[in-house]
Amino acid sequence: MNKYRNFKRDFAHSRIGFMVILMLLVTLVVACGGQEEPDTVRMAVLPILDNLPMYVADEQGYFEEQNLTVEFIPVNSAAERDQVIQAGRADGMINEILSTLFYNREEPEIIIVRYARVPTPEYPQFRILAASGSGIESVEDIKGEEIGISEGTIIEYSTDRLLQAEGLSPDEINTVAVPGIPDRMALLGSGELPAANLPDPLAYLVMQGGATVVVDDSKYPEYGHSVISFRKELVDQNPDVIKRFLIAVEQAVEDINTNKEQFNTLLSDRNLVPEPLLGSYTVPDFPTASVPPISQWDDVLDWAQTKGYIEGDLEYGDSVDGSFLP
Repeated sequence: MNKYRNFKRDFAHSRIGFMVILMLLVTLVVACGGQEEPDTVRMAVLPILDNLPMYVADEQGYFEEQNLTVEFIPVNSAAERDQVIQAGRADGMINEILSTLFYNREEPEIIIVRYARVPTPEYPQFRILAASGSGIESVEDIKGEEIGISEGTIIEYSTDRLLQAEGLSPDEINTVAVPGIPDRMALLGSGELPAANLPDPLAYLVMQGGATVVVDDSKYPEYGHSVISFRKELVDQNPDVIKRFLIAVEQAVEDINTNKEQFNTLLSDRNLVPEPLLGSYTVPDFPTASVPPISQWDDVLDWAQTKGYIEGDLEYGDSVDGSFLP
């Protein structure tokens, strides 16, 4: 009988010990699960102000809170950015609807998941400027005058649409290709170009040198924008990464729109604003969670088809997905 009692006691003790060990193992597994290796997202970045929310999200630790490591791959031009994306060396970028059309003309390769920046009544994104001493003071004056643009880009699109919205016909708009922004700025500043379309904040810098605004997209915000896009492969295979990325960006946008001055050092460190403007330039409001509407997509597509850049229709739903927004 004593042997039986001892057996029951030893069995109970061993069972308790087993349960304790099991609980410790479960705790360890849960703890390890909370320390999973972060997912890495590689973003190709131009030296443009539109990137500010991503840099803020990185600096403030919002990406880390979402268990993400974001690697920024600097590129000097849209062409270089596209090469990096197409080679698979980056997962995402800031671009526009027009370049998305070019990517997806055969089949969907990238997906727009959020606006990056849009013009507002207070903060234009693209300005058509007249050189100091050009004699151009209105849209009427710019008829037939050379306007420096970069072809096949949102610069060309916004130039056409802004001037058409102001009453000019296509044959009254005379654009000339000056792809490099520094070249366009220099030619406008010297008066060799009577007019040019430049993005903010570089347009603001040229205005300080005497250039004047003919028209900008603060009056027609539907013609200006930039977007955050990702390679379709990442969107399909790991949609949760996209959602977490956008949660972090949303937190950063709220920070920027609430207190812009706190990120002045970041503007300098990341070369987002020309040095002469540091301290005097006001950072624009950034859009909260949203994607371009189908009306904007259709207008860019119509323009690209008219110009002969795109043949056939491309479906909005194949290239724009707002389901990842927080």
